[in-house]
Amino acid sequence: MAERITGKTELIGLFATPIRHSISPQMHNEAFQRLQLDYAYLAFEVGQEQLPSAIQSIKTLGMRGANLSMPNKQLACHYMDYLSPAAKLAGAINTIVNDNGVLTGHITDGTGFMSGLLQEGIQIIGKKMTLLGAGGAATAICIQAALDGVSSIAIFDRYPEKYKEKIATIKNETNCTIQIYDLADSAKLHLEVKNSAILVNATNVGMKPLENETPIHDRSIFRKDLVVVDVIYTPRETIMLKQAREAGCQTLNGLGMLLWQGAAAFQLWTGKEMPVAEIKELLF
Repeated sequence: MAERITGKTELIGLFATPIRHSISPQMHNEAFQRLQLDYAYLAFEVGQEQLPSAIQSIKTLGMRGANLSMPNKQLACHYMDYLSPAAKLAGAINTIVNDNGVLTGHITDGTGFMSGLLQEGIQIIGKKMTLLGAGGAATAICIQAALDGVSSIAIFDRYPEKYKEKIATIKNETNCTIQIYDLADSAKLHLEVKNSAILVNATNVGMKPLENETPIHDRSIFRKDLVVVDVIYTPRETIMLKQAREAGCQTLNGLGMLLWQGAAAFQLWTGKEMPVAEIKELLF
C-alpha cells in the first residue's frame, strides 16, 4: 500500500455502521492495485448522525466518492446534487460519485444482485419472487428484478403502509405485478413463497447484532425447488440459509451481490472494469 500512495492518490470511502466486518476495502484496493489506478478505499464507522458531515467531507477533501451501507442509504439521498434514475425511483443510494464538487447518487445493489444470480446459473426472469424487507437494498433488488423481467414480486415488511406509495411508483414504471404485505402475516407469507421460484431476505435479521435470529420461523416454508438468498454475507451462512440448505434448497449468500455491485461502483468511479474473476478468486 505504501508504494501505491502518492500526493495525487484519490480517496474513496465506505460510510456505514457496523462496518469493520466489510471486505469492500480489500476488494477495491486489490482491484486498484491490479489495474495500477491511483485510488485508495477506506472504511469509516458512520451512522445517521454523522452522515451529513461525512458527505460534506467528500467535497471538502476532494474525495472521488463513497459507498454507503446500512443505515445510510435512504438518508444520503437528501444530500446529493443529483440522483441517477434508478436511485430516484428507489429513494436510496449506495454509491456517490464526486465530479468536481458535484455529488451524484447511484444505486448498484439491484444490478449486483441480478448479476450474482446469473453467475450461479439461477434464472428467475418470468418467474415470481418473494422479498423480505422494503428498505434500500430490498427496493433496489425489486426495481432491477422488475425491470429485468421477473413476472411478479411479493414483498413482506414490518411496516408495509410506509412503502405502499413507493411500490405503486415502481409498478407504474415497470410491467411487474408487485404487492406488499405485513411480515407478521405468516400464513400469507407461506402462501406467496409456495408460488415463488426464489425467496430473498433483504432485511438485517441474521447479521450482527441479530446473527442468532431469522426472519423465517416456519421451516416448512422451504422446499427443494426453492432458491433461497440472503443478501447478508457476514456470517457467510445465516440461520435462514442453514435451515434452507438442510431442507434441500439451493442457497446463496450476499457475497455475489457484494462483488457485482462493487464492480458497478468501481466503473462509475474509475471508468474501468473491475477484474472480477481475479478478485473473486482472491477474496471469495
